[in-house]
Amino acid sequence: MTAAVISGIGAWLPPDVVGNDDLAARMDTSDEWIRTRTGIRTRHFVSAGMPTSHLAAEAGARALQSAGTADVDAVVLATTTPDRPCPATAPEVARRLGLTGRPAFDVSAVCTGFLYALTTAAGMIASGAAEQVLVIGAEAFSTLIDPQDRSSGVVFGDGAGAVVLRAGAPDEPGALGRIVLGSDGSLADLITVRAGGSEQPRPHPGADPADRYFSMRGREVFGHAVTRMTESARAALAHTGWQPDDVDRLVGHQANLRILHAVAEQLDIPVERLVIHLDRVGNTAAASIPLALAHAHGTGELAPGSRVVLAAFGGGATWGATALTWPTLKSA
Repeated sequence: MTAAVISGIGAWLPPDVVGNDDLAARMDTSDEWIRTRTGIRTRHFVSAGMPTSHLAAEAGARALQSAGTADVDAVVLATTTPDRPCPATAPEVARRLGLTGRPAFDVSAVCTGFLYALTTAAGMIASGAAEQVLVIGAEAFSTLIDPQDRSSGVVFGDGAGAVVLRAGAPDEPGALGRIVLGSDGSLADLITVRAGGSEQPRPHPGADPADRYFSMRGREVFGHAVTRMTESARAALAHTGWQPDDVDRLVGHQANLRILHAVAEQLDIPVERLVIHLDRVGNTAAASIPLALAHAHGTGELAPGSRVVLAAFGGGATWGATALTWPTLKSA
């Protein structure tokens, strides 16, 4: 059976770095409050006129360079912050990368988006529809946040991460294991932007101005995130035949340090094996896992042969996990 194998990785962050003190200067918060509740110290924000497609193309170019190729058969972009409501952003990303004519489309599953995009790309490879696929997670989440909302405004950041998948063998390093996914639409209001879709178009008479901004019920999200990330990670481990002791690195969605610690504890994986990147970039939603992978690869924390578990929870609600052995990759 043909497997999808990671052959390249890349990441890009917008140059504007926003520290906790910067946020404290314009909202009721402090560096200590943010760090103790989230673990975040800094994040990156897009500048005016910098759309998600810019971030995605930068990360995608680095992933292509890492894979040693200039061409792929398709581009799959996971994002909650497309350049426009219509059309999809992926075709513009493909154009920026010199891939005009290749199939390109968006996947929307919020913070689980990258895992959903990996599943889609892996299915294209398994079916023979593609030999190589560029998978990108990219977000400009700062454009959705109420600048005065200290609960969400201090958490999110912008950035993009990407991998190239190629057709390969299931037993080789880099081959994705079974990707376990799930969703529960009854939890849609936990993580949402109410306005801007067909349910509440803009402008909408009588609409609450806050509905155009992102909102999240953090306490409830915490419990669901820990439960679903743990359950899906256990299922992914079972498919792979690994025990928790076999896992060298757990790369969870970088939402909150407390969530990551709780998931590791539930899985009986030492917290020292967690990959932590959110302290530098915040919660970057669909870009979170590929950014963390690229960072850990670049620092050597992810060494060839490392057994890795990926797990995420996001709006929808959606969740998922997979496991793989980390391959030898060229740094872009």
